[in-house]
Amino acid sequence: MKAFVAIPALDELDFLPRTLQCLQHQNCSDFEVHICVNQPDGWWKDGEKRVICEKNQKLIAFLLRQNYSFPLFLIDKSSPGCGWNDKDYGVGWARKTLFESILTKANDDDILISMDADTTFGEHYVASLMTTFDAHPQWPAVAVPYYHKLTGNEVADRAILRYEIYMRNCFLNLCRIGSPYNFTAIGSAIALKIKTLKRINGITPLKSGEDFYLLQKIRKMSPIGLWNSEMVFPAARFSERVSFGTGPALIKGSRGLWDSYPIYHFSLFDEIKSNYELIDKLYQEDINTKFIAFLKSQFKTDDLWAPLRKNSKDLPHFRQAFHEKADALRILQFCKLEQPKLSLTDEQSLRENYPLLTNDPMPEYLKNDFSFEKLSLDQLQEIREKLFEEENTFRQRVIG
Repeated sequence: MKAFVAIPALDELDFLPRTLQCLQHQNCSDFEVHICVNQPDGWWKDGEKRVICEKNQKLIAFLLRQNYSFPLFLIDKSSPGCGWNDKDYGVGWARKTLFESILTKANDDDILISMDADTTFGEHYVASLMTTFDAHPQWPAVAVPYYHKLTGNEVADRAILRYEIYMRNCFLNLCRIGSPYNFTAIGSAIALKIKTLKRINGITPLKSGEDFYLLQKIRKMSPIGLWNSEMVFPAARFSERVSFGTGPALIKGSRGLWDSYPIYHFSLFDEIKSNYELIDKLYQEDINTKFIAFLKSQFKTDDLWAPLRKNSKDLPHFRQAFHEKADALRILQFCKLEQPKLSLTDEQSLRENYPLLTNDPMPEYLKNDFSFEKLSLDQLQEIREKLFEEENTFRQRVIG
């Protein structure tokens, strides 16, 4: 087994060298690194964007001067005439280009490690993923545990802790209801088998969210592994490189704008769970629920289930077909639509969710009215740590 590390890079000279040093210090050598330095070609003629093109050129020059212990392959989608066109560009296209390049030389049993240019990790990371895939050959991919280290900048640290509370609240609630889509999609925390990438016909090159849709596509094929003995540490920094994700969330969060990243109330997940429990009955007859009405509206049909029954040879296949309709995207859309109707603050949702998601007594500062803005950094960190602990407990428990 060999590992292929794929790193998209746009204006990353201040961060990528640290990631490469982490790779330099790996305790195994059977891997190579592919980097795609990229931006739209039109930025060369844009007065404000041209500076990014010039920084990318400095990054390319830096990479060409290096002599690492591992093979490094550079894909230049930055130099004049080499960049993306005005329509097809962004991190999704960079990952697609990297993945397709790797496919030309990798074997089916090799693994692809998706990474970002600002990711850090320990010296055993690459070897740990090889060990994980060896130990669990049934896993087509792994959604690797992650942890954002604090920066020392209180504004950034408060924002990343709030964002992690949002993500881990989603993860733990999805686990609690037995959802097949209980993964967290972070581009720097994904590894997959080469044969998996071939089976799903590669990655869809979206400008944002390509990591989410990649894992969703894989999960519709087979359960994804959630555990690895080594985690990754994505950078907690403000960034507008993509339209949504960690960077934009921190920017909005630092301004007090958390509407896009609410603390979803447990009752929304319970509603979805109740629909899971009705799948067998739905195989025989139509049922009306809030979630099913939502799905019908999304697919613009009142006859959502008859075609699935007709094309499913038995109940297990119908169950699979149901989950392919009620996928991670639809769950997220349903929660986003219904959360405002509950008229609950994020603080109220967290207080009511906390006993269901943890095994510890609720901290005193959560028992009464509180606000995220008035919680101390230590208190926010304590909440994150507890959810992180519960998440890792679950990740290890589902190994099989």
